[in-house]
Parts: sequence; structure tokens; C-alpha cells
Amino acid sequence: MAWIDALFKRMVEVGASDLHMTSGTKPRFRLHGDIVPVHECDPIPPDQMRLILKEICISSVWETYESSLDADFAYEIPGLARFRGNLFVDSRGPGATFRVIPEELLTFDELGLPDVARDFCMLTKGLVLVTGPTGSGKSTTLAAMIDFINKSRSDHIITIEDPIEFVHQDQRCLINQREVKQHTASFKRALKAALREDPDIVLVGELRDLETIEIAIETAETGHLVFGTLHTTTAPSTVDRIIDQFPADRQAQIRTMLSSSLKGVVAQTLCKKKAGGRVAALEVLAVTSAVSSLIREGKTHQIMSIMQMGAKSGMVLLNDALTKLVAEGTVAPEEAYSRAVEKDGLVASLRAAGVDWEPGAVGRAPVPASPLPASTVDLPADMTPVQGAANPAAPAPSPVPGPQPALPSMGPGPVEGDAPQALEDPFEQYKRQRG
Repeated sequence: MAWIDALFKRMVEVGASDLHMTSGTKPRFRLHGDIVPVHECDPIPPDQMRLILKEICISSVWETYESSLDADFAYEIPGLARFRGNLFVDSRGPGATFRVIPEELLTFDELGLPDVARDFCMLTKGLVLVTGPTGSGKSTTLAAMIDFINKSRSDHIITIEDPIEFVHQDQRCLINQREVKQHTASFKRALKAALREDPDIVLVGELRDLETIEIAIETAETGHLVFGTLHTTTAPSTVDRIIDQFPADRQAQIRTMLSSSLKGVVAQTLCKKKAGGRVAALEVLAVTSAVSSLIREGKTHQIMSIMQMGAKSGMVLLNDALTKLVAEGTVAPEEAYSRAVEKDGLVASLRAAGVDWEPGAVGRAPVPASPLPASTVDLPADMTPVQGAANPAAPAPSPVPGPQPALPSMGPGPVEGDAPQALEDPFEQYKRQRG
């Protein structure tokens, strides 16, 4: 068992979405949107952080990290969850961020996705985009859509991801999941190859560059259903973002191609719930003939007007989604206001919905306490990074020449004169020290 597994188990136990590991500081969880320290742990020095991270990396990932100082990978604890990891180096030393990927896929109903998202899943060709800021749940939404297709259609699905996050089992569909740098050199190379692999549906984890976007549009035009993600905050801005990726002399051609291939955009933003946890506010654009004409003619600024009148087609504006969450009592008006793009429009929408609220002066938010209950999971007694049993998903770390740094104490050390003993689980030690 790797040393960091204890933090991963605690992360899942308390419902945190992310784990932040920074040299010289305590590990921190993102819990219901807030960053909170794991008080039971002591700050981790850089040399010890390096050993902790190396223990869970396969050799190719660690070589990439040492050569480029950045690396993406996935790590799994069977029976618990998968974790998407990013290794980096900053001014303090080695660091990492991990996001939990639940083993069980959430359904449309559990995520509160609109009915039009099901319609997108039943298309036979076209481009469907799920957009939003980093950490807004795009991968979770796409996984729910692929799972819905897997249960309701009999098709061949190819996913291209970096890294593979949600693992899909074949049900009615055949699913091939490819990971960039592990199973293919790049998104664009895998996307080109996919055309020769008889797919019905292709999922591109991220449309990162011009060539990948172009191939995705061409794939959609050739009779395939393509899902992808972009880091945009609204549905209309997604259209502009795609077009602006291309040189000016090609934008007219891309507008024409996009107007016929784009079928829908789901733009989502995560909001903190009053009762704890987070909920997604979804802006939905269904590409009707009117929207298609605006894209082709370069009048994307008018798409918002079409969306305001497009409720029958399943279209939803972000402000309408935020207003609904506030009116239902799920989200506080201040939270909705902070997430809105058109803030004046949201205030007017709240008034129309009977919510008596005005934006006040911006003050300093209270520092959240660490709402971490006592751990109830059974954790190993020996958590030494180098000497502990290796995780089956990662090879045993190679010996490091010279003296090995000790594991972070995560609490007061042994009393002088005591016999040597294995390092106590940090969470059990914390509970014992406090009675």
C-alpha cells in the first residue's frame, strides 16, 4: 500500500473532490468548493514529497515528469476510486493535484441533466461539445452521456483521453478507450486513426489545438457522432472560440462546416449549495436551423437572442439556470451572482422570479473551518513510502542513492527512550492524541 493511499481514502470518505500536495505545507482537500487543510498532517518537505509521488508513478510517467517537470496520469485503488493526477514543480519543490473519479458512473437523473442531453446522445452524426472552466464536471457529464449510449444503443465507441478517467465496461456497445502517451502519441493522431477503426461515436477528451478541432469537425461531417470538451464559459462563446482558432482566410470555410456539423453545446458551471456540496448550472444550446444560419453568416452575437426564445428546443441560458437554482433555495443569490457572466441580467432575472436581493459591497469571505470528521476507514500501520508494499498499479520505486529521507511525521515523534516502532496511521494517531 502506498503512503498517499491513506489520504486518498480519507478524501473519498469526507467527500472531497481534489487533493492538493505542495512541498512545505500540509496536504489540502477541496471540500464543497473550499480549500481546507488536513490538520492531522504535518507539512511535507520537498525530498519526502518526491518519494511520496514517485511511489505511485509508473516509470514512463516519472521519466516524463523528470524531463518536462509536468506529467498527467491516472492512479487507481481497486474498490475505492480512480484518481486523475497532475505532477508539477513550483517555487517550493515537487507538488501534485489529484481529482477523484468515482468507480460508479452517475446517471442523467443523478446529475440533473436536461432531456435535450438525451436527444444529443441519440444523434447519428454531428459534433456535441461539453464546455466549462477547469473542474466544472465536464468529464462527469460526458461519462454519463457515454454510459447512456452504452445502455441504449448498439454501436462502436472510441474514447481518446489524457488520462483515461471513467472506465466503461462493454454493455450494448463495444468501447475502446485510448490514453494519450500510453496508447497513442497525441489527440490528433488518435483522431485520424479512429476514422480507420469503424467507429460510430468518438469522444475526444479535449480539443486542444487547431488541427484537433479541424479533424473533429471533419469526423462529424463524415457521418460520425463526436463528443468533445472546451474550456469556455458560455455556449455562444464556444462557437466564437472554435472559429477564432483558425486563420482569418479560413474562417468562412470553418463557419460553413461548423454550421452543418455542430448539433449542441452544454456549458456548465459548478455552484456551492447552501446545504453543502455543489450543483451544476447548465447553459444549453441546441443548434436549430436559425442558429445554423447565424453561425454560417458570422452573426454569432445574435445566438443569445435565439436561445432566449428557444425553450421548446431545450435551450437554457446560464442566467435562467442560476435563477432557477436560487428560486428553489438550492444556491444562495451571492453564489449565483459570482458565477454569472451577465451579472446585470441575473439581477433582473432574480427580480422577475420574485427573489428580493441586491448585490452588496464585496467583503472578505470567512475562512472556512476544516469540516473533516474523524476517519472511520481502516488504514495500514506501516505507511513508509520506500519500504511499504508497492501498489499493484505501480512498480516498486527504484532505489535512490545516498541516505533516504524519512517519512513526514504527521504528528509528534516518539518519546526519547521508546523502542523503535512502525509509523502510526496519521488519522488514528490524531484521534488518539485527542482522546
